[in-house]
Amino acid sequence: MRRTKTLALFAAAASVTIALAGCGANSEAPPAGSSGTATAGQQPATGGAKVGVVLPETASSARWEGFDKPMIEEALRAAGLDPDVQNAQGDVQKFSTLADGMIAQGVKVLIIASINSEVGSAVATKARNAGIPTIDYDRLNLGGSSDYYVSFDNEKVGELQGQALADALKDKPAAQVIEIEGAPTDNNATLFYNGQQRVLGPLYTSGTLKLVQKQAIDNWDNQKGGSTFEQILTGNGGKVDGVVAANDGLAGAIITVLKKNGLNGTVPVTGQDATADGLKNILRGDQYMTVFKPIKEEAEAAAKLAAALAKGDKAAADAIATGTARDDKGGRDVKSVLLTPQTVLKADIKKVVDQGYVKASEICAGDLQPACTELGIQ
Repeated sequence: MRRTKTLALFAAAASVTIALAGCGANSEAPPAGSSGTATAGQQPATGGAKVGVVLPETASSARWEGFDKPMIEEALRAAGLDPDVQNAQGDVQKFSTLADGMIAQGVKVLIIASINSEVGSAVATKARNAGIPTIDYDRLNLGGSSDYYVSFDNEKVGELQGQALADALKDKPAAQVIEIEGAPTDNNATLFYNGQQRVLGPLYTSGTLKLVQKQAIDNWDNQKGGSTFEQILTGNGGKVDGVVAANDGLAGAIITVLKKNGLNGTVPVTGQDATADGLKNILRGDQYMTVFKPIKEEAEAAAKLAAALAKGDKAAADAIATGTARDDKGGRDVKSVLLTPQTVLKADIKKVVDQGYVKASEICAGDLQPACTELGIQ
């Protein structure tokens, strides 16, 4: 998919929180300095324009309640808005019902992180018919009509995963690779895959690497991801040299299978979200990398857009969303804020902790304390 990066309008804040992108289990506790309530010296906005936010679920990732919800609430309040943030808990009907209620209440802006493009597009159409602007948050609804889109450069996420795996296998000619991808109904998963193939595709074609099999996992189901990987591994005679795991949750399930087969620590596995579990797996040497996406930047970008739209100031909103994302199904380019993801290898974990994304106490207990001490993580 074609996309143009945004200008770097939103620099990382001094204290930011972890971005756990599409999925994967992680700690639900918000990082230091973040909460669902106003921080010291701040009072929740009262009388501001009402903004509705519908989040997708909690089953595949704790990010939505542990990070996105409190950060969006805080960012919207800081922008002088009155947030109403609800979670559909993976239920498509509930997602629609929550959005219907917000539309009926006359919210000035609706922000949606949809379960799939179908429900997201239907909600956006209802909002548009009611004269309410919508922002696709984190996931672009293909064939939809939302006015703006806020996310990370998700093809870049895939590129980082693909490049890291290529680097890890550079001294192993014809290394055998298994790819376990995200939900086929999630446009982000498609973008991750496209980015991965930009790096890995030519290596498969040249024979530098060998693709054993690739498989998308419905609903980003970690258990299904692990069992699917095990079936592919068994079918390949128990042989694998590297694994593309679309996120840390899937990586964890894959690592469990590798442990059963005595392969953990010898097979590089990618990830995404910089979750506490993912970082611990990297410290142990069982996972090679993850991708870090600061959700605080995403929440603040959405709040800035919502504030402009609540005032009816489309010019101000356009000045914020300087990038575009291509919706091939809808045949349109969506004005977007696309933020920059970062590769995290073992040596990079300290900066994630130092910036407040994960607490040292979450990842450095027990057998991992020596590794943390070696990296200067306190």
